[in-house]
Amino acid sequence: MPDTSAISPVTVSLGGGLVLDRDDFSMPPGAAVELQNFEPSIGGGYRRLTGSTKFDSTQVDGSNAILGLKIFNSGLLAAAGNVLKFGTGTGWGSSIATRTSAGRYKFDDFNFSNTLKVIMVDDVNNAATFDGSTYTLLNATGAPADPASVQIFRDHAFFAGMSSTPQELVFSAPFNEADFTAANGAGSIKVDTSIVEIKSFRDSLLIFGTDRIYRLTGTSIADWQVSPVTRVLGCSDGFSVQEIGGDLLFLTPDGLRTIAATERIGDIELGTVSKPIQQRIQDIGFDNLSSVIVRNKSQYRLFYPATGGIAADSRGILATLKRTQQGIGYEFADLKGMKPSAMESGIIGNTEYIMEGGYDGFVRRQELGDTFDGDNVVAVYRSPDLSLGDAGLRKLMQRVILNYEVEGTVDAQLRIRYDSDSRDVPQPTYFDVSSPGGIAIYGSSASTYGNAVYDSSGAPIFRRAIEGSGFLIAVRVNHDSSDNAFTLHSYQLEFTIGGRR
Repeated sequence: MPDTSAISPVTVSLGGGLVLDRDDFSMPPGAAVELQNFEPSIGGGYRRLTGSTKFDSTQVDGSNAILGLKIFNSGLLAAAGNVLKFGTGTGWGSSIATRTSAGRYKFDDFNFSNTLKVIMVDDVNNAATFDGSTYTLLNATGAPADPASVQIFRDHAFFAGMSSTPQELVFSAPFNEADFTAANGAGSIKVDTSIVEIKSFRDSLLIFGTDRIYRLTGTSIADWQVSPVTRVLGCSDGFSVQEIGGDLLFLTPDGLRTIAATERIGDIELGTVSKPIQQRIQDIGFDNLSSVIVRNKSQYRLFYPATGGIAADSRGILATLKRTQQGIGYEFADLKGMKPSAMESGIIGNTEYIMEGGYDGFVRRQELGDTFDGDNVVAVYRSPDLSLGDAGLRKLMQRVILNYEVEGTVDAQLRIRYDSDSRDVPQPTYFDVSSPGGIAIYGSSASTYGNAVYDSSGAPIFRRAIEGSGFLIAVRVNHDSSDNAFTLHSYQLEFTIGGRR
C-alpha cells in the first residue's frame, strides 16, 4: 500500500457567508470572499440559487414597468402604468381601475366588516381599496391627497408620506378606512422628521423617519402616545423595511439594522448587522430599491438595480437568518442577474410565492426553475486564501475532495488557486464537477435509461488529484449554466509539507 503518513488533510465545513471586512488569516475557513448567487442555506452549506419563471406569459400593461404587487384572494394584484389588474397566472383580465401618473405602490390588507380588502397608496393619488370586485377611492373630506405609505393598526387605517405634510401621520376612524371625521375618531399626528415608512410591529406602529424613529402605542385617539425609539438614525428607504425572525430589518445610511436591536440600546447608536458586507452597502443606489422575505428559508433579499442597467448586471444582497455557535445572526451573499421594479411574497394555498415585477412589464415568480427566466444563473464561490496552519510553509498539494449535494444534473467547475492567484505561480486548470448522471426519481427525465446511474445519491463525493504547490491555497467553484441547483457542503485539502519560505 502507498505510504500516506506524510499527507496532512484539512477539512473545511462551509458556512459563515460572504465576509468582506476581515483579512484572510482571521476569517472563518468556511466563509467566502466571493459568494454570488449561492445562498447560505438553513440546512448548512451554500446552495446555488433557484431561478425564476414568468408568472404569466403576458405583460400587465405592455412594456410599462410594474409599480407594485400584492398577493390577495389566491391571486396577484399588479399595478403597471396607470392601471391595476388581478391575475392568477392564466391571464391578467380587464383593468380594475385607472390611476393617473401613479408612483410606486405600497399595500396592506384588512377585514373590518367580514370582507377581506386590500388598501393601496402610490405617492401620487388618493388611497383606494379593492375587495375582489369593487374598487373604491378614498377621497372623502379630510382624506390624505397623495400618501406614500399605508398601514392598518388598531382597526384604523394610517397614512404617511404626503408631499405637502411629510411629517404628518393621518388616521381614519376606527373600523372605517373611508371616514376621516374627527368626531368619529379620525385625526392626525405630527412628528419632527419626514416620514419614509410606517410599519405595524407587535403592539406598536413604528414610524420611520429620515433621521429618527418613533413608536406609536395605544388603542384610539383617546390614548395614542408617540415615543422615540432612536433620535440618532433613520431609514434610508421605506421599501427596505421587512419583518423577519421577529425583528424589523431596514436600511440606514451605514447598513442594515434591526429595530429590536435599536430599541435595546435606546438613543445610543449600535453596529449594523451588515458589517461583514459593508462594502456592498456603500455600493447601494436608490434608483429603485426593493426588498422581500422568503419565509421558508429565513431570508431577506434587497435589490438595488440601476434603472438604466440590464438584468444580467443588476445586483442585490441576500441575508439568511441562521443559528450559529455564536447565537442567531445573518449570513450574506451577493445576488446578480435579477432586475425587479417591485417585490412581494406571501402564501397562496399552502405554497409560498416570491413575486418579482419587472421593468419590462412582466411578473416573474422567484424560487421556481433553474434559470433567471431563460438566462443562466451565474454562481461563484471562492474561499479565503487558506494558510492551512502555517503561511510560511509551502504545501505540496495532493488531492481535493469536495462534498456536495445535487438536485439533478449539475455542470460546475472547481479550481484550486495558489498564493492569492499570483501570476508568478503556475495555477492548475479547472476540474468539471457534475452529478453522477442524475438522481433516479420515478417520472423524471433524469431517470430515463442512460441518464440515471444505479445506486447514485444526491450527495456525491468529488475526488481529484491536484498539481502544484503554494503557501496559500484557495478553492473556487464557478457555475454558469441552466442546470439544476446544488449545495456545496464541505471540502478536504490533502497536502505534504514542503520548504519554509
